[in-house]
Amino acid sequence: MWDRLWINLNIATMMPATDASDDPYGCIHDAAIATSGSRIAWIGARADLPATPDTLAHTVIDGHGHWMTPGLIDAHTHIIYAGDRSTEFEKRLNGVSYTEIARQGGGILSTVTNTRAASEDTLLSLAMERAQRMIRAGTTTIEVKSGYGLTLEDELKQLRVARRLGEVLPVYVHTTFLGAHAFPPEYADRQDDYVSFLIDVVLPRAAAEGLVDSVDAFCENIAFSPAQVRRLFDRAMELQLPVRIHADQLSDTGGGSLAAQYRALSADHVEYVSEAGVMDMAQTGTIAMLLPGAFYFIREKHAPPVALFRRHGVAMGLATDCNPGTSPATSLTAIMNMACTLFRMTPAEALAAVTRIGARGLNLQDSTGRLATGMMADMAIWNVSGPHELSYWIGGLTPITRIFHGVPDAT
Repeated sequence: MWDRLWINLNIATMMPATDASDDPYGCIHDAAIATSGSRIAWIGARADLPATPDTLAHTVIDGHGHWMTPGLIDAHTHIIYAGDRSTEFEKRLNGVSYTEIARQGGGILSTVTNTRAASEDTLLSLAMERAQRMIRAGTTTIEVKSGYGLTLEDELKQLRVARRLGEVLPVYVHTTFLGAHAFPPEYADRQDDYVSFLIDVVLPRAAAEGLVDSVDAFCENIAFSPAQVRRLFDRAMELQLPVRIHADQLSDTGGGSLAAQYRALSADHVEYVSEAGVMDMAQTGTIAMLLPGAFYFIREKHAPPVALFRRHGVAMGLATDCNPGTSPATSLTAIMNMACTLFRMTPAEALAAVTRIGARGLNLQDSTGRLATGMMADMAIWNVSGPHELSYWIGGLTPITRIFHGVPDAT
């Protein structure tokens, strides 16, 4: 017998459409879905069940006509940090420049200082609070980056906390090494030496301890140069680790093309990516991971080229980019609304971006992000009129029930 069987549901499977006229949500009306262990054992129209529900499963659950979707996937976050930068938001609105805030001890290096000073247990407690907000909002998979330590021990500390999050909370965690996030004060005048330190010491150690699922870098005119990123990515390739990149957020540095050269899982932000970069990404299947929370928070005016991504067939993902400086966001449904209003994505594109495409961005497309037999039973049930409504509310929308690996929890 199946462990659980949900009936009287409408299901947005988010299976990819095979024809332009197909339903982009892959909807099954008056549906049923069964789980065995952590996997989906059966899905289809309720009328097609092979026998009466009470003979098929240990537990039968009435969905009361609500909508089920895959659990949401947040494929770009920075949730492991200590310190508070909310006062910087007020200062900026009162006319204080970012440079002056940094001179006063604020900015990313203030987060680095506070994160270095925090114990592993403290960081875990703080990250759990943020992750639990994401979980309550329907998220079942989270990508978590390092990048606020910038020393060997502090980068390893962040990555260990990321691993522990997936052990103590009902959520799958993908860990990303982002030592190339900023240049620490110790290397302010020796930037290439810092890249060598990451390549020769930190990344190999983190990989040897099994703490890294992918490698990221902030490639921008205020951060790491394309040449420096290539050095890091070459080392990642030697260690057989996939890469992703913060690319073309503030200017066109060729980050989209650089991502394609390394067959990156995703190029993130990409507000300023060129058409040539978009075409290169299309050739290698690199996802454009759009981050409207940061776009909104810093009041950026140059939107990512959504029309070019559509024209050239580049899949678009969405994520919260949850971080203390530019995107204090934990709700993916709020991010979906921002993507629709600010970037003119459609609700169907937005939901695909945080399910099926988000899974691709983490190399998890064979296990999550879609509802089909054999896939991981990570799901959410919503009291909405249809899947389009998930992009309608400006935050605050939470599922009635979130199911992780086949186990439901009230949210």
